[in-house]
Amino acid sequence: MPDLKFSDAVPDSDERAVVDALISTPPVEQRSERWVIGGRAREEECRHLLLPGLHALQDTMGWITPGGLGYLAERLQVPIAEAYGVATFYELFELEQPDTEGPLHHVCVDPVCAISNSASYIAELRTKGHRVHESPCLGQCERPPAAFVQIKHGASQDLAAATKTPIKVAEAEPSRLLKRIGEIECTDLETYRRHGGYEALHLAINKGGEHVIEQLKKSGLTGRGGAAFPTGVKWEAVAAKDALVKYVVANADESEPGTFKDRVIMESDPFALVEAMTIAGISAGCEKGWIYIRGEYTTAAERMGAALTDATAWNLLGTNILGSPYNFDIEIRRGAGAYICGEETSLFNSIEGFRGEPRSKPPYPTDSGLFGQPTIVNNPETFLNVLEILNNGVESYRSAGTTNSPGTKLFCLSGDVSEPGLYEAEFGITLRELLVRAGGVTGDLQAILLGGAAGSFADSRHLDIPLTFEDTKAEGLTLGSGAVMVFSSRVDLSAVLMRLAKFFRDESCGQCVPCRIGTVRQHELLIQIGNRKPTSDNDLLLEEIAAVMTDSSICGLGQTAASAVQSAVQLGLIGDKQS
Repeated sequence: MPDLKFSDAVPDSDERAVVDALISTPPVEQRSERWVIGGRAREEECRHLLLPGLHALQDTMGWITPGGLGYLAERLQVPIAEAYGVATFYELFELEQPDTEGPLHHVCVDPVCAISNSASYIAELRTKGHRVHESPCLGQCERPPAAFVQIKHGASQDLAAATKTPIKVAEAEPSRLLKRIGEIECTDLETYRRHGGYEALHLAINKGGEHVIEQLKKSGLTGRGGAAFPTGVKWEAVAAKDALVKYVVANADESEPGTFKDRVIMESDPFALVEAMTIAGISAGCEKGWIYIRGEYTTAAERMGAALTDATAWNLLGTNILGSPYNFDIEIRRGAGAYICGEETSLFNSIEGFRGEPRSKPPYPTDSGLFGQPTIVNNPETFLNVLEILNNGVESYRSAGTTNSPGTKLFCLSGDVSEPGLYEAEFGITLRELLVRAGGVTGDLQAILLGGAAGSFADSRHLDIPLTFEDTKAEGLTLGSGAVMVFSSRVDLSAVLMRLAKFFRDESCGQCVPCRIGTVRQHELLIQIGNRKPTSDNDLLLEEIAAVMTDSSICGLGQTAASAVQSAVQLGLIGDKQS
């Protein structure tokens, strides 16, 4: 598309049909090369449909044609240049016609899949004539090498439906958050209710939002996405805002390499997320919720959509829920392949129909979040803890874990372990104990990456550190999103670090200079080290780059892009300190 303006290209009948089905307002016929006539208010009203519209075009044609993009922009009254800018921001959208027909196979090449020989799988697919994209993490780390197949006409598959999700729970410790998984049919609302589902919602309706928020504050629940901000404080801040419109957002854009817990929750216990979000809405005076699901999670999106339909039919969503004065609806928004959209303000921009670039803080989401309104945003694991607290009480909740890290945590074990999968354990379990539950390390332990690509490396010296927020912080480690990637001595850690550095280089949105340049320079230095062409000041250069990115980047991506590399240098796993 050489010209960022309306052209003579026209959509075909299928493209026109999917766009018209999405946008209920009549088309606008007047237009100019720079702006579609109709006014700013009209653009703001409909612009949030831009991302769904791009998905509809991609699914229909297998790529986004100039005619289709132009028609979508015209119907939404979005400048064509801006629509093009949004479309090119995302990995899953193609704006050039593919050379060959057929599905596009996205195959993960991030560390866990790389050590599980994803390169051979890619070579095999290409030998058979398939189109292949070497993809960042697909959130299927427990069953490498992971693949996501993008097919026309909305039939894309993340292959999750064909594989039973492995859930490993030690018999000695009954699960809390995962107790229904494997015990109920995930899409059956009646079964969910027989297993305690919607008891917490009844409590919230009967006792009110103040009671719910007070219980959350007493419980000590903190966010499970990495920041560990107190959940009750966040909900209370939104509840206190005197605004006509407020939102609840579930951040399920789970793109951190090594992390797949939220995918399992949505695929296996979708009603739990719907119930917890509804409680958040009731507690803080919000009448609209959004679930932002990463575009590669097609199975999760389908099951969440089915859960929303059934909950609405049973008057568990919608107007006057269960005969109460409360109203609450939820809408699903699919991402399209952008790690940065896991950052909450980038996610807001994405939903609103803009490029998924982070905003400066303050203001914080509790003051000005989605569409500029007060917003609660938590990830699915955090929401599930809310049900546990309300159903069983604060005392029961705090009986697990430690004083400063109460409750349980979901850990995603992958890599060189006998039984990779999702594990629930009390805060305070050690790395050694967690590895034993996963059947132990296959081979000799070299290193463990905690918290995903933005996390930090540990080794045998850290095996007996309790996995709590306070203990890991004291050791310079992080729990992050719960990823535990294990690497035996067979793995070339220099190659792992180069891949992590390339991941951040590719995923940087480029908005701020420290991250845009720093991720490139970090990657280049690691290539030099990997090629055995080190300079005497490699460690110093990496440290200086890390300091600039950490101190100056606008969001968490740049601020943590060097965390894994720096921890590896400090442990002597790479660089001039390597023995």
